[in-house]
Amino acid sequence: MEHYLDNAATTKVCPEAVQAAMDAMTENYGNPGSTHTRGRSARRLLDASRKTVAFSLGCKPDELVFTSCGSESDNWAILAGAESMRRKGLHVISSGSEHDAVRKSLDELERRGFEVTRLKPGVTGEICPSDVERALREDTVLVSLMMVNNETGSVTDIASVARILRENKSTALFHTDAVQAFMKVPFRAASLGADLISISGHKIHAPKGIGALYIRSGLKLAPFLVGGGQENGRRAGTEAMPQIAAFAAACSAAEDASRYALPRMNELRNTVIQRLGRSIPGFTVIGGGAPHILSISVPGIRSEVLMNFLEAREIYISKSSACKRGGRSHVLESMGLNPGIIDCAVRIGLSRFTNDADIEALCEGILDARARLAHS
Repeated sequence: MEHYLDNAATTKVCPEAVQAAMDAMTENYGNPGSTHTRGRSARRLLDASRKTVAFSLGCKPDELVFTSCGSESDNWAILAGAESMRRKGLHVISSGSEHDAVRKSLDELERRGFEVTRLKPGVTGEICPSDVERALREDTVLVSLMMVNNETGSVTDIASVARILRENKSTALFHTDAVQAFMKVPFRAASLGADLISISGHKIHAPKGIGALYIRSGLKLAPFLVGGGQENGRRAGTEAMPQIAAFAAACSAAEDASRYALPRMNELRNTVIQRLGRSIPGFTVIGGGAPHILSISVPGIRSEVLMNFLEAREIYISKSSACKRGGRSHVLESMGLNPGIIDCAVRIGLSRFTNDADIEALCEGILDARARLAHS
């Protein structure tokens, strides 16, 4: 029996999203830009889907632009956001524990002449808002911080950072990568205080290939893709209606399930911590805060060895981000963890479909691996 516990990498598409995508492909298959009956029907579906996703994010529909993924949203927000502010300064604040979509966008900004301050996360993985305040300068034009870290589940207080920017009368744009936070950690775009918010569909049981970028009303951002006038002229290309409809359906399903799903994930997460913590000397929980991500280190068993041992039992976890292959995790290194802890670290990703049998199999598998493979 399979036990899929890598939901921070991607999630299984939920039945509601599958059906919505199928309907868009086989029934409502028109181009939203066409003016005939089929096109108008597709346009209504596009508008309804945007309204649904915007409701879940807590913003106005016209503040939401559909993209191909969270990485595109991050690239667009950071590169176009910084360039739009170039006349006011060239200083950017971020952190050393961001997703590669942000890190490599920051590298590109440096090649363009920007100066990037990368803040160090605390021992539990989050970025301290006071550190942002200390790094803030008159020429700071962009701040980009992840809300929930994709490897540790650490939660940064984005609302407090936004408040600090306001109190210091900073004109810097504020972007947050909320890909791992969306539908997992409660927040509303309208009250959060960020100017730009990246989200993705495949982390919430929608298909891969769909994301969105929240752009605060009144903020002018240069298009990331040019061509046709889709997305109110902000992103060219015929809209990916099957993915968009599925994204909306996944949002609705997550909204319906959130009342029980989030507490349940947190309960299962705590079960793993308690059971392994009392059975394995030196067991370490890394970071934490979000209900669906658990980063742990099992002393004496390297990450790859434990992953392979569990995979043989059809238990699927990961070493770090699915976007990073080989080498030590830059996130865990930025936290200043001991190399021995990093080399034995694995990430467990839960979803609303995770059950007791999955957690039992995981704990039994890790304890068995510890008994058979661990070295002192």
